[in-house]
Amino acid sequence: MTVHFIGAGPGAPDLITVRGLNLIRRCPVCLYAGSLVPREVVAEAPAGARIIDTAPLHLDEIVAEMQAADAAGQDVARVHSGDPSLYGATGEQMRRLDALGIAYDVTPGVPAFAAAAAALKCELTLPDVSQTVVLTRTSTRSSAMPNREDLATLGASGATLAIHLSVTNLAKVVRELTPLYGTDCPVVVAFRVGWPDEAFIRGTLADIRDHVKAAGLTRTALILVGPVLEPKEFADSRLYAPDHHHVLRPRA
Repeated sequence: MTVHFIGAGPGAPDLITVRGLNLIRRCPVCLYAGSLVPREVVAEAPAGARIIDTAPLHLDEIVAEMQAADAAGQDVARVHSGDPSLYGATGEQMRRLDALGIAYDVTPGVPAFAAAAAALKCELTLPDVSQTVVLTRTSTRSSAMPNREDLATLGASGATLAIHLSVTNLAKVVRELTPLYGTDCPVVVAFRVGWPDEAFIRGTLADIRDHVKAAGLTRTALILVGPVLEPKEFADSRLYAPDHHHVLRPRA
């Protein structure tokens, strides 16, 4: 018996990996985060499967379902949104399973920041503009941020920022980043990427709050900040330059 932690991707049912979908199709038990994972994804579970929305459950109740499946010798598809390695609350589940001696593995998924960049047709690492992407969030009621991971510290590099779980803290985001990036720095707030009602609110640090307030967005949104979102100019990558030689493209 194995618990399979599966990243379902950002929302679109066809953005799950082939491996993840195949696991869901063969597991007799499926636990999924119903507030973030489309029902269409877990609808691929086999006929008669036990399908449980874990949104209203606490950790002990979720682990109890895994224990019951283990006792019955049934594999579990534990389906999370995006990629399990990012803000998925998977670490504490794995720690419990380690203590119980229950086997598990992890299947990655498409993270929201990558899906947002794809929808925007935007490369987040452009030569001479930004070669670093920082994935972070801000302090909320559920979790505080560790020391030295505040936006002022992370933004000092000028890197592209992908700020999760923070649209309700947008005023704080703007306040802390404006001195570092400038009022005209492009910002995109990506709402429910991959879902039928996805929306992208564009603006700058000067006006993004007004745009988001007008749109009424209060949750399930990713904040992207950085010049790469609207580059005025950038150099071509050296990767395909005619005078750039390497083992697969030797000097003529």
